[in-house]
Amino acid sequence: MRINCKVVVIAVCFGVFLLLYFLGGNAADDPLREEVVGEEGKEVAAAAAAAAVVEDGLSSRSPPEPARVVPAKFRKKKIPPAGGVGARAKEPPGGRKEGRAIDTGVYVNAKSKRRNNAARPVAGHRRVKEVMHLAVVACGNRLDETLAMVKSALLFSLKRITFHIFAEDSLAPQFDEKLKTWPRSISTKFQHRIYPITFSVGNADEWKKLFKPCAAQRLFLPVILKDVDSLLYVDTDVLFLRPMDDIWDLLKSFNGTQLAAMAPEHEIPKIGWYSRFARHPFYGVTGVNSGVMLMNLTRIRSTMFKNSMIPTGLSWEDILHPLYQKYKNHITWGDQDLLNIIFHYNPECLFIFPCQWNYRPDHCMYGSNCKGAEEEGVSILHGNRGVYHDDKQPAFKVVYDAIREFPFEDNMFQSLFYPIQTKFLDTVNTLCGRIPQVFLKQIEKTMRKVFEDKVVRHVKPHK
Repeated sequence: MRINCKVVVIAVCFGVFLLLYFLGGNAADDPLREEVVGEEGKEVAAAAAAAAVVEDGLSSRSPPEPARVVPAKFRKKKIPPAGGVGARAKEPPGGRKEGRAIDTGVYVNAKSKRRNNAARPVAGHRRVKEVMHLAVVACGNRLDETLAMVKSALLFSLKRITFHIFAEDSLAPQFDEKLKTWPRSISTKFQHRIYPITFSVGNADEWKKLFKPCAAQRLFLPVILKDVDSLLYVDTDVLFLRPMDDIWDLLKSFNGTQLAAMAPEHEIPKIGWYSRFARHPFYGVTGVNSGVMLMNLTRIRSTMFKNSMIPTGLSWEDILHPLYQKYKNHITWGDQDLLNIIFHYNPECLFIFPCQWNYRPDHCMYGSNCKGAEEEGVSILHGNRGVYHDDKQPAFKVVYDAIREFPFEDNMFQSLFYPIQTKFLDTVNTLCGRIPQVFLKQIEKTMRKVFEDKVVRHVKPHK
């Protein structure tokens, strides 16, 4: 009996001791927990509780276990984004805020706490996409022609493009209005800036009348576009039959002294204009054509150009007006002649790309003389001599009309390539139309590549 009473007393005392121990331990732990977890822990716990309530209301399953709160001082340290401690990570294009995953497994919107932006993982390592720059100068009745050029660049190109459009005051609002009406699938691929026609040196009226209206503006691009490193300039009557990305990649082929790239004015010296008629210095044997000109503007701005006027050389901005004054009575093709004179004295500065990158009626109206186009097809079509708007070379006009009339979101094979192919049957008896493969080869190849990139690669194979 005594033994049973002693056992009962010991059990009761032990139970009381355990009760006091747990009560005392919890009371002692609460302040420490409050201190360590802090405000951020409260937010996370509240978010976890809210998530549990929502899930409980949507499902008959048992409620989830409470989220584990990790004390701040024991959390894994975050590596700050590039740019130093506290540098703010770049937001995604369009300013869209993304939620971020935290250690507790609960998603918290980035708007909840400003400090969370500094530790967002992916944004700090996001690659900056390269943007190509294309410039064009449009005056007079060149609105539709310029829009067709811009359209052809966008149809095939892969990288985003920034268009620098130099236009007369009357044309500027028309460009802006037309470009803003293009569908979103196209407008997301480019941005455009419109500039007035300006000349930093000399008499503006003289420069405007140098050749075609405003054509001399191209000479001043390195001076005006000071924040642009590299640029492709094209005339308004140019059409891209393959991605602009491909000619843009030629910048990587420049050596240490080259700062611009153009195609020869002609392939055969005996029938070339410069080799027969020029009364001024020109580049090489046949001169160069400036209708398609790839430029490293940074190098142009930092180079001193040799010339026949000053032995020490002149900068690009300082050489233009004196050169014009010296040769203005001897030049026929205006700004193109001035470029030929500059590169005559500085041949090491020029990269020559083949004729298929600037294919003109001269390459077929005297017989086919562009071997690169025969082998690979035309890459860039240059419809000078007004051939897009008359019937002298209908092969050029067929391509221009098809691109100008093509509805953006239609199938390119059905609404662009097949019409060109069909209409070429009517041109086979003309000088340029008798070699249809030259016009069709590259554009067909480009369309197939676009189709493969946009459609085939996104279709999952059947299992």
